[in-house]
Amino acid sequence: MKFYPLAAVVVVITGLAVMSFQPVDKGKSPERNTISTGLAGFKSALEQLKSDAHGYSEGRLSLAELRESLRKTRNSFKEVEFYVAYHYPEFTKTHLNAAPLFHIEAAGTSAYTLPPEGLQVLDEMIFSGEAETQKDEIAAITDFLNNSYAGFYLNSVTSGLSKGNNLTLPLRIELIRIYSLGITGFDTPGSLNVSEEAAHAFAGMQKYLHDEPYFRNYDLQKADHLFTEGIAYLSRNTGFDTFDRIEFYKQYIQPLYSELGSWDGRPDDLKEFSGWNAGNSNFFSSDFLDPYFYTLLEREEDSEAMRALGKDIFYDRQISADGKMSCATCHLPEYAFTDRKPKSFSNTEGGTVLRNAPSLYNAVFAKRFFYDLRAFYLEQQAEHVIYSKDEFNTSYESIIAKLKKNPEYRRAFRKAFGNGQISRQDFSKALSSYVASLYSYDSDFDRFMRNEKEISNEAKKGFNLFMGKANCATCHFAPTFSGLVPPFFNENESEVLGITSKPVSQKPWEPDTDRGRNGSPVKKESSWIYENSFKTVTVRNTALTKPYFHNGAFNTLEEVLEFYNEGGGEGLGLPVKNQTLSPDKLNLSETEIRQIIAFLNSLTDISRAK
Repeated sequence: MKFYPLAAVVVVITGLAVMSFQPVDKGKSPERNTISTGLAGFKSALEQLKSDAHGYSEGRLSLAELRESLRKTRNSFKEVEFYVAYHYPEFTKTHLNAAPLFHIEAAGTSAYTLPPEGLQVLDEMIFSGEAETQKDEIAAITDFLNNSYAGFYLNSVTSGLSKGNNLTLPLRIELIRIYSLGITGFDTPGSLNVSEEAAHAFAGMQKYLHDEPYFRNYDLQKADHLFTEGIAYLSRNTGFDTFDRIEFYKQYIQPLYSELGSWDGRPDDLKEFSGWNAGNSNFFSSDFLDPYFYTLLEREEDSEAMRALGKDIFYDRQISADGKMSCATCHLPEYAFTDRKPKSFSNTEGGTVLRNAPSLYNAVFAKRFFYDLRAFYLEQQAEHVIYSKDEFNTSYESIIAKLKKNPEYRRAFRKAFGNGQISRQDFSKALSSYVASLYSYDSDFDRFMRNEKEISNEAKKGFNLFMGKANCATCHFAPTFSGLVPPFFNENESEVLGITSKPVSQKPWEPDTDRGRNGSPVKKESSWIYENSFKTVTVRNTALTKPYFHNGAFNTLEEVLEFYNEGGGEGLGLPVKNQTLSPDKLNLSETEIRQIIAFLNSLTDISRAK
């Protein structure tokens, strides 16, 4: 549980940042009855919550009554979340329902470290054991939330709402949000009231289908039945630890996602904003995300010849200054493109680089690269390696000069690009093409979720633990199981875990000294909130990628889970500043740990490593 000092949350709200995909209809009142009614209902619920928060602060209201007020407010929001969060994502994630973590907000060349605000923050505070000591903070955050939304609501009434061209997209995005953020407890970190909130989200979407004239051209019978049955299912299955995330996905989420997607073909409203592929029909298929959203390479220019050239470059040691190191030196295909070393060897005898080599499998699906997030696109990641004195220790100019002398490369570049030129740009495109091709969602677990094969009961139980009690999926989001944030998949999270220099079984416990993101070249992110903060990488293929964490200090998955089971560094009693992982012990049994590992093993897939 994070403590938010009153001085940190008492800030002046100077404006309302809203973002939409389509221009606002000026001068019109909201035309959709479901949306306008829902927005008004949420406004009333917020006003009541504000009154109740002050009543609690002044001793006129019990904690139980305040929790009930928050529950009603959150349920009200869930009924319109699909619409508001789709059309106004920046406003929603910053002011209405931000994660309970401090964040950086940039303005020109300056950056500010700001406290979180909104419903998630209140859920964590009000349902914690520290609510009694945070009465003033709860009242202040509720005031800010109410004021922010009041401005938004006034704007919606006077200027109209953003509509968009494809009205099923908000519904399908909400299904992703429910599965990846809702039922995992990410959105309800204190109450874990996942089933009821998902039911209200279903109800809001179902009302929208019946109320919006756009949908009169479609047969709503199947979707209507799925929403009705899904709401009934959620009302019967309310236990957070016992909720079956597999059954819920297969019986309700995936069929609804596929049905709604069949109505509108392949819409591109989100093309410039999101890595999600709207033409996809299953979360656990390889086309769920578009790899070309994450690289400078365009789909139209990519080719087999370009990938083949990139592969040759990837394995060529002559690229480095001393001719001894290639990309494959630290990224071996048989180990999911890692090297099984705590920290990869550098180009100096007996030396190592700063951190463990992460897998390149599915690495393209990221908006930031390296453990400290210092690179902003895939091509820039290669650039850092090329110029690093501990790695290739060379330059593009030197590499291009070498390639131009090689007749085989001259032929390969001509075949890939047609112009016969060998340039830095084309070199980067070729290497990017190969690395971007190293993705696949064809593990045993993926195939199971697509109803193509069975997996063990141990792995099924492990997935439900991963998505529930063990809290893994609140950082390793489904279906990428990485820190690529749903539902738009256009930003990466990093976490402060309080990682130790050795496994928990080896005392004395000492914190790892790597500064992480706070020591990266991205100066505007130089903040105490990123001290010892590291990118959340995927756990796909984790059975092949030991040792673990950025320092390679944990050699087995059992050691990793033991660390998390203890609540990270803070849970072990170490002085960790701003740990984003909850310090509370998970109380996982040895059997449950084995089940989680069985699930992780089912995520192995290196079928594209050839």
